[in-house]
Parts: sequence; C-alpha cells; structure tokens
Amino acid sequence: MAGFDVKNWDVREDCEVRQILDRVADKWSLLVIALLDQRRLRFTELRREIDGISQRMLSRTLRHLERDGLVKRTVHPVVPPRVDYELTPLGASLHSTIKALVTWTEEHQPQIAAARTDYDVRVAAETGSDTGAEATGVEATGAGAPARSG
Repeated sequence: MAGFDVKNWDVREDCEVRQILDRVADKWSLLVIALLDQRRLRFTELRREIDGISQRMLSRTLRHLERDGLVKRTVHPVVPPRVDYELTPLGASLHSTIKALVTWTEEHQPQIAAARTDYDVRVAAETGSDTGAEATGVEATGAGAPARSG
C-alpha cells in the first residue's frame, strides 16, 4: 500500500496516530460506535446495551469520542434534561472499517482457533507441561473458540 508506514504507529506518548488508534480500537469505543451506527441513543440506553461498562467509563468514552469528532452529543432543553448521542459522518465512516475488521475476524476465527490449539500443543510438548497455556500464560483457546481434536 503506497504511503503506508508502520513507523507512523509510533508508541511515543506524543504520537497522534498512536493516540487515535488507541482510542478507536479500545473495546468500549468499538461497542459505542457499533451501537450508534444503528440509531441515536440516550446515555441510559447505551449503558443498558453495553454489558459491563460503568457509568464513569461510558461518560469518559463518549467524551473522548465527541472530542475526536466521532460522536455528536445533543442536549434537549427539557426537564429532566435529555441527551442523545449519534455518530457524526466521520464516526459513520469509521464504523464501516470496524465492520470489515469484525467480518474478517468472524471468517477467520476457525483458522485462528486451530492455530492457537496447534501452538499450545507444540509448546506443551516442548516444555513437558499439560498445556501450552501454562507455559505461555495465555488461554489454551480463546473465549468461545471451538476445541480442535488432533
């Protein structure tokens, strides 16, 4: 790909590309963007839809996404106040990229699960332990990954 330089993903704190990648790739941002692609939602609706997110983390995530221009926050002048969140055109364009990544993951999940199993078996044989997970400190298969006989 012309113009693609992995060095732009620098890990320095002041690297803006890294900061943006960190923001848009974190699990809460991905879920918020995916949910807002479907429709405009209120804070309480988002919190109800995202299992495990605290009120503080959702507020923080929404604030960051709004600052980055991915989410629009609309305050309605009613009592009690009503606040809606929706994707901006920039956020909607990011959602299509996220969707492609999720599609790739779903299509290749069996291959990745098989590779994990093969790796764990190989490491277990090399170290003499029962599972490679013990030797590597990782799960033998990912959450929801099918076990492979073999």
